[in-house]
Amino acid sequence: MPTAVKTPTIWRCALALWLLAFAAAAQAVVVGSKRFTESYVLGEIVRQVLADAGVPAQHRQGLGNTAVMEQALANGSIDLYPEYTGTIVRELLKKEGSPSLEELNAWLAPRGLKASVPLGFNNSYALAMREADAARLGIATISDLARSKAALRLGLSHEFLVRADGWPALQRAYGLPFTPGSGLDHGLAYQALAAGQVDVIDAYGTDAQIARLGLRVLRDDRAFFPRYDAVLLMRSSVDERPLAAALNGRIDDATMRALNAQVEIDGRSFEAVARDFLARVKPAASRQPGFLDRLFAPDLPRLLREHLVLVFASLAIAVVIGIPLGVLAHRRPRLAAWVMAAVGIVQTVPSLALLAFLIAIVGAIGFVPALLALSVYALLPIVRNTHAGLASLPLGMRQAGLALGLRDGQVLRGIELPLAAPAIFAGIKTAAVWNVGMATVATFIGAGGLGERIVAGLAVNDTAFMLAGAVPAALLALAMQWLFDGIERWVAPVIPAQAGSQGFRTSARRSGKTAACRRCDRPRSPPAPPATRSSLRTSAPPPPSRARTGAG
Repeated sequence: MPTAVKTPTIWRCALALWLLAFAAAAQAVVVGSKRFTESYVLGEIVRQVLADAGVPAQHRQGLGNTAVMEQALANGSIDLYPEYTGTIVRELLKKEGSPSLEELNAWLAPRGLKASVPLGFNNSYALAMREADAARLGIATISDLARSKAALRLGLSHEFLVRADGWPALQRAYGLPFTPGSGLDHGLAYQALAAGQVDVIDAYGTDAQIARLGLRVLRDDRAFFPRYDAVLLMRSSVDERPLAAALNGRIDDATMRALNAQVEIDGRSFEAVARDFLARVKPAASRQPGFLDRLFAPDLPRLLREHLVLVFASLAIAVVIGIPLGVLAHRRPRLAAWVMAAVGIVQTVPSLALLAFLIAIVGAIGFVPALLALSVYALLPIVRNTHAGLASLPLGMRQAGLALGLRDGQVLRGIELPLAAPAIFAGIKTAAVWNVGMATVATFIGAGGLGERIVAGLAVNDTAFMLAGAVPAALLALAMQWLFDGIERWVAPVIPAQAGSQGFRTSARRSGKTAACRRCDRPRSPPAPPATRSSLRTSAPPPPSRARTGAG
């Protein structure tokens, strides 16, 4: 017969989840990148240069726009990332002009940052149109675009729509009469332009798709856009010497355009393009990687580890908070509606909106806000199932436990929670499966995980790359379902069978006496007096009379 469960299994599982979640090793230099091809490629080049120099480094791909990257640098989530001087001046420093690198670093010093390692190319913003449409409408400059009466549809990237050196300032400078539509991912904007869904997009000077699609780049005749010389923006504590020795002035406009083309047109991975560039090997006859190459790429163990850490850590937090909330809702019926409404309302908040709120509250991007968001999303099934499992138990069971001398907490831990364990585990299982899918969104704020591949594939319009992240995430969700099914089959038959016996043993320990002892302690009646012959005659029952059976 199995031994009694002295510590509630649910809490031991939560403790195990915590230990699993925070067993990751410390990281060294963290390289970040934005969500477009060029930034991915440059970030990977930087990582490989550091690794070749013996400096442990990690590349966090596709963290977000300039504001997110600035915050990541400020709070230490990353140590450096590729940036452009025009963006630093206008977007980060809110200044004008084209300062020298020395002047720029003087402005950055109070922030604990520095711009170093000029890479050698200028990637200025531009507006682009289909060549046939631009020729038909006679549009060669941005001023021509402003004078055009054609009903042109703009497909601008999310960042360009809100940047200080983006659409709002450009529209004022040229008097552009157009109203932009919804923001597009930069990688998808070229596809939309080629398909005729939009007519004008924002572009970068080194984009490979410009030549491939035969687009016309509109000349900035009023010199609105500043120079966007590529540099590495980093924290002041970073040693840039190995990076400067390998990359200073080594990438011109044509080289960067070719590197972008290898990813976007040839379908090569960021890692392979960076490796070939650093090795000075012409990438001519390399085979285009397929789905299996993408799926089993060397970064898969790291991405799985980051994903699982997010899932199990958030699940542990949700278990520790959700089960007591479910118990509170059951014990205090007046609060039940408020508790359920609160966790239900939080569940309806869109994931990206919740991440934005938590970034503002925490003041950082990366693991912590993603962990909190996933913990919040996991609360609803755990709280609801805990409440439902307790509510399904007979009321007399709790009253019987109290009548035996058990305290309320002992009844809860020893009888009610074990009997409600199947329902509680069902809620935990649902939360775990949900969190596997929700964790892919955490990539947008630099928390890592399998979502990195999905976002990177979206940036370069690579279906195989997107599936290389989506398929493991789906398989991980199925594995999570099977894991908790196994735990439920193992735990559920044991705990309820022992809940009653444990409660009764606890009651016996509290009283210190068994039922037999209590019978021995009852007051005894005085002994009967000795019997006499007269008393025997008096008390003896009369002999039984014989009934007549017939006439005599």
